[in-house]
Amino acid sequence: MNDTANTFDIEAYMSAGVENVIKGIIKTSFFCPEQTAFMAKFALAAKKAQAKRREYNDSGTHIPPFLIASITSVCNLHCAGCYARSLSTCTDDAPVSQLSASDWSANFKEASALGISFILLAGGEPLVRKDVIEQAALFPDILFPIFTNGTLLTDEYMKLIDRHRNLIPILSIEGGPEKTNLRRGSGIYEFVSNAMSNMKKKHIAFGASITVTSENLKEVMSDDFINGLMKQGCRAVIYVEYVPVSEETMQLAPDDSDRDYFNGRLLEIRKKYDDTLFIAFPGDEKNSDGCLAAGRGFFHINSTGGAEPCPFSPYSDINIKNTSLLDAINSKLFTALRDGDILKEDHKGGCVLFERRQLVEKLLKDGSDKL
Repeated sequence: MNDTANTFDIEAYMSAGVENVIKGIIKTSFFCPEQTAFMAKFALAAKKAQAKRREYNDSGTHIPPFLIASITSVCNLHCAGCYARSLSTCTDDAPVSQLSASDWSANFKEASALGISFILLAGGEPLVRKDVIEQAALFPDILFPIFTNGTLLTDEYMKLIDRHRNLIPILSIEGGPEKTNLRRGSGIYEFVSNAMSNMKKKHIAFGASITVTSENLKEVMSDDFINGLMKQGCRAVIYVEYVPVSEETMQLAPDDSDRDYFNGRLLEIRKKYDDTLFIAFPGDEKNSDGCLAAGRGFFHINSTGGAEPCPFSPYSDINIKNTSLLDAINSKLFTALRDGDILKEDHKGGCVLFERRQLVEKLLKDGSDKL
């Protein structure tokens, strides 16, 4: 466990990062008045949202600033080692019971009232749910990073995102062409690269999501790779540590020496590229006095409405079809996880709840509020 003096406040970093991104957009040669105006308005909205969360906190209820919403379980790719397909939370066919666009709109409205500033739209492949994306566009006080493989970013989607700057595509990439195509499929790197170029031309803000493994760590943390992303117009980079889904993929999980290297490089990168956001999961979580799941910093709603600690821990004792987001945040499972020690435990892979899933399953089965 890190000393308090070394604790990383991810919420404060994100808030400051929004201001830094605004400054970076202004400085760039592809300056866009519409994007700058939106980001300035959002910065004010984020401060108001923070005040709402502070009011709840003063009354004894902690509201996390982030929500992860898996708006579909459908994906058009079959990436090697995908944790979602391994957990059967990602499929080729949509479940009959998935939340409707109006259901998601109601959740976004409540999230706004609670002061949740960031809703990460995930899947599956979220762009298959254009009806939900269109609803998200109507909430300009919430930033919606859309974690997408980029293959469905059509001209029609580009026009929608251009009109609604709170929609921020976050494109998945594994490094250069070789590693990206090896994991995601032949030609995917070229497709994603072209999508980035098109967004740069249209002055659309976007980011990149990178699954960090023992094999691509040095490449995706290198100046050459990061400079390449910056030249393409990328303004946010999310590093996600690989979660092994089988014994055969354990060697891909970064070890302690890899994490030491990663943490050191991340500090250097944040200082060097101060006009860009760099977020790391679970690295920032470990530096934030433990995992941020189960409502400490974020929580997850799956495509059928189940409230889960995080996407890597698909366990739920409450469904937002039948209750509110506020009740979900205070569910017995979430409360037990926050009150116990499991979120602060060390672990080998990218997610302590995935690694300790038998304990989470027992907690859920027993219906206990104590670990």
